[in-house]
Amino acid sequence: MAPKDQRVIDLRITIKQPVIGVLHSLQAKDGSPLDPKRSHKGEPLVFDIQARLGAGAKFLGEQVRREGSDRRFVYIRVGQLAGDPSSPWSRRMKIDIHDIANDLLDRAVDRGGVIETTIIGTDKDGTPVCATVSPTERRIVKR
Repeated sequence: MAPKDQRVIDLRITIKQPVIGVLHSLQAKDGSPLDPKRSHKGEPLVFDIQARLGAGAKFLGEQVRREGSDRRFVYIRVGQLAGDPSSPWSRRMKIDIHDIANDLLDRAVDRGGVIETTIIGTDKDGTPVCATVSPTERRIVKR
């Protein structure tokens, strides 16, 4: 349960077009893989997390990472970092959440929806994307 000065926000990261067979996971607070999954036929991978929105629109939570005073993001681990030692890849995707529009945050809280951030998981060269990945879409979906 969030303190009175914080709002709970449900977030979903959907990875469309992930590289088939490559393990992906959230990054736990201790840096280990969390909720590992892989696409077997190209189906999207979905990761749900719960965050808190504190004073100054600062995201807080177990999967929320920070860089500086404003930047907040979620890591998606790929290949070896996701727990597959045989993978040729050892990467992380950085999905920014500090830039989610205030009106989207308000609508999610007021209507009880989930803010879904969609990204494309395969880079132009056919390998898993890494580093900071820009969303292709952000929207409210029902729980």
